[in-house]
Amino acid sequence: MCAGQILGVRMALLGLKRLGIEDPRGADRKRLVTYIEIDRCATDAIGMVTGCRLGKRALKFRDWGKMAATFVDLASGRAVRIVALEDSRKLAAEIYPHIESKGQQQMRAYHELADGQLFREQWVRVSVDPAELPGYKGERFVCPRCGEGVNFGRFAEVEGERLCLSCARPELRYWQADL
Repeated sequence: MCAGQILGVRMALLGLKRLGIEDPRGADRKRLVTYIEIDRCATDAIGMVTGCRLGKRALKFRDWGKMAATFVDLASGRAVRIVALEDSRKLAAEIYPHIESKGQQQMRAYHELADGQLFREQWVRVSVDPAELPGYKGERFVCPRCGEGVNFGRFAEVEGERLCLSCARPELRYWQADL
């Protein structure tokens, strides 16, 4: 267990509460889409609490490096963005100076502090493209250069040819072929 997991659980519970979603893993499971902005342990906690997963297309990752998440109620169209406050770390050290470990200070404080001491909330509008919705069945094609199948319109036109993104822009690949 770490402080980030506690923040993620608290953030998710607050988002669900604000949206009035009581059973995100059961009866309400198709109502919620969650956008996360960091690839840290809080993300795993948010997914566990909300039931949103990448594989279900209900968890959307935006790599902005922020301890923030936006919870979208597809049924009502309402969305709330919740951001962890930077000064919560300092507050944890002030409240628990007798605890030597910063991680332990933060874990204890993040468990006990009020939501308003940990988070900033903002009602926002999120336009979820129909192709981004859970359950969307999109066109699939096979890239003529690499022969790999591609889902959901993830291609680029290059000189009149539809190519997968890694063939269209090889300089942006995260991998290189082993020669």
